[in-house]
Amino acid sequence: MPRIDAHHHLWDISRRPQPWMDGSWADPLRRTFTLADLAPHLAEHRIDATVLVQTSSSYEETLELCEEPDPPVALVCGWLDLTAPELDADTLRRTPPRLGALRHQVEGEPDPRWLERPDVLRALGLAGEAGLVYDLLVTPRELPAAIAAARAVPHTRFVLDHAGKPQIAAGEWQPWADPVAELARLPNVSCKLSGLVTQADWEHWRPADVLPYARHVIDVFGPGRILFGSDWPVCTLAADYGRVVELAEEAVADLTAAERDAFFGGNARRLYLRD
Repeated sequence: MPRIDAHHHLWDISRRPQPWMDGSWADPLRRTFTLADLAPHLAEHRIDATVLVQTSSSYEETLELCEEPDPPVALVCGWLDLTAPELDADTLRRTPPRLGALRHQVEGEPDPRWLERPDVLRALGLAGEAGLVYDLLVTPRELPAAIAAARAVPHTRFVLDHAGKPQIAAGEWQPWADPVAELARLPNVSCKLSGLVTQADWEHWRPADVLPYARHVIDVFGPGRILFGSDWPVCTLAADYGRVVELAEEAVADLTAAERDAFFGGNARRLYLRD
């Protein structure tokens, strides 16, 4: 079974600004990250293919990402303006073949119910009809809207990024755990176990801090709808690539060998690559 990293980023800071890097906390990330930087980590941990995820609200960036060498990038999760009135089925049919998913930084929207806007729901429906996955980048604040959106367009396949960003460093369980469980009851939603180390205390986190959140996701979604994602290079704020892989392996240690294979590749292949 091919191993797939279903969530990583690349960016060229000299070509395109990254507005989300909005403070000194991002200084370690404020440089260019390329496939050449990532390649040794993929080789060491036997990762065969990846899903490359956008980081800015720019279709130009999405087009650039779709030009990255293949392999290892099997698919790009990019950005389109879901509120554009001119967005239609023809627009989606003209997107690059490697663009297999869409994402927007919903967590940065002032309106926590942004996903429930009529224009956004229309676009999410069109994306599903075009065979595109939609990645949900939300925090606990936006989880109710994510539930409503996934319920409103059941033909669209959704993936919850970073397990919905639980506030691990603060030790908060609610209002994250119950909404995530409610979202998991919708069969068109899957979840990435990605980005959890950066939700914990970057300097002092321990596996015991993170694993209860990861195991809750596994329990509510089940082994057939969970995906491994490194969130590299953002993860390096708290852990290197190898440590992220080790933590993921610990989280799924109680699953069967077939279920672990699905987590580390099979589920992403079925969901994103439609194999």
